Amino acid sequence: MTTTLQPPANPAASAPDGPPARTPRRVGFGSKLSAWDLKLSPYLYISPFFILFIVTGLFPILYTGVISFMDWDQIRGSGTFVGFDQYAYVLSQPAFWDALRNTFSIFVLSTVPQLILAVFIAAMLDQNIRAKTLWRMGVLVPYVMAPVAVALIFSNMFGDQYGIVNTLLGRIGLPGVGWHSDTFASHIAIATMVNFRWTGYNTLILLAAMQAVPREYYEAATVDGAGKVRQFFSITLPSLKPTLIFVVITSTIGGLQIFDEPRMFDQGGTGGSNNQWLTISLYLYKLGWGEWNFGRAAALAWILFLIILVIGAVNLFISRSLVRDEGARDGLTRAQRRAASRAAKQRLAAESTGKGARS
Repeated sequence: MTTTLQPPANPAASAPDGPPARTPRRVGFGSKLSAWDLKLSPYLYISPFFILFIVTGLFPILYTGVISFMDWDQIRGSGTFVGFDQYAYVLSQPAFWDALRNTFSIFVLSTVPQLILAVFIAAMLDQNIRAKTLWRMGVLVPYVMAPVAVALIFSNMFGDQYGIVNTLLGRIGLPGVGWHSDTFASHIAIATMVNFRWTGYNTLILLAAMQAVPREYYEAATVDGAGKVRQFFSITLPSLKPTLIFVVITSTIGGLQIFDEPRMFDQGGTGGSNNQWLTISLYLYKLGWGEWNFGRAAALAWILFLIILVIGAVNLFISRSLVRDEGARDGLTRAQRRAASRAAKQRLAAESTGKGARS
């Protein structure tokens, strides 16, 4: 019996003429939801910040700008449009120029020593010392303290008659200083408060930048005979330039808005009998809550905002120029450092090989 094998039947051949049948594509609601989630979820995650900023930040700023052009009545919650009269009044007051001078004086007396001291302390903490964590936490303790407590303590220390500082000066034969009556002395006292509170904060920022510097640079410099001081000025400080720019900008913004320390420097909080330590923020407080003139206070707030904006733009321009110059020299600097590191390693390897051959 012979069996003939036949190929399987082709169903497509037996099907009637026409387009081939397609498998239906089913799109479920889950896939659409996944696509929406992929596109919209990042905006949803960051939306709380922007919503909170619009409600508590952007709206009050814009509303303050509207009030600055009005003679505002706080009781009725309305005002009369007066144009730039409030700005002209603020700029014509001698107290404003006294406050501007005092603000910049306190800012310079606090920022410059603060940054120098912060760099020095950070360099000390970057060394191989015992109890590193304890010392690093210790420098942050003044920042954790309440500003009012710091101001009250230092205002008593710098008392004109019974302050600790004048008492110590009298014991060594020096005359007492009028910390509240003399303008420059009051600026030094307030700047001391600011330095005490913010030096540790800036120290930790600079310390983090120092620890990010590769240790091979220091090893190569040590092999080449450079001491600690030379390494600090040739390696550490150039590496800290971007971080120093950040610290300078933040210190500038905070220094121009100083309020707590001059407010608590005396019991009245008026900035002195002759505006010795009156700052712009304290003058703004006096206009708003002392004279109940919110139109003038709002105008002064916008003037302060413009001053900070201008100084911030200058700092940004300088920082970009410095970073651009650093980037232009960065390739050569890194190449030189890599070459120095390789040379140091080769020298150490040659010395170890020579010692092994002699032994």
